[in-house]
Amino acid sequence: MAMGKVTKTVGTLGDYLKEQRVASRLSLRQLSELAGVSNPYLSQIERGLRKPSAEVLSQIAKALRISAEQLYVRAGILSPDDGVGGSVELAVLGDTGLTERQKQSLLDVYSSFLALNAAESAVHAEMDAHRTSDQISDHAEG
Repeated sequence: MAMGKVTKTVGTLGDYLKEQRVASRLSLRQLSELAGVSNPYLSQIERGLRKPSAEVLSQIAKALRISAEQLYVRAGILSPDDGVGGSVELAVLGDTGLTERQKQSLLDVYSSFLALNAAESAVHAEMDAHRTSDQISDHAEG
């Protein structure tokens, strides 16, 4: 199930990159040279076959003169709800003291904590709902 989401996100990213490249009147080869990304790799990103790292997205954004954050959102690295500035993800992505692998690992751990907390909140909410309905039943019977 998660794989389908990733594919959809990457496809959307590729379509968006192609639109931006065409709007900038750049060929794939020209963008490849400007961004410092190989032509075949850039082509695979546009076709949704590859999910680029935050660093590669940053290079592409600079070459296209668009916001790197926009690309991070399209790639699923940032949530549009996080807003720009002050988010944990942007802080991690902007930290030059970390390698790309370290950045991705931190973002993965952060995402798993958020998912775990959301799941725990849902369980607690369900338990509270059952407790409330039990109290209502007790009052109705009493």
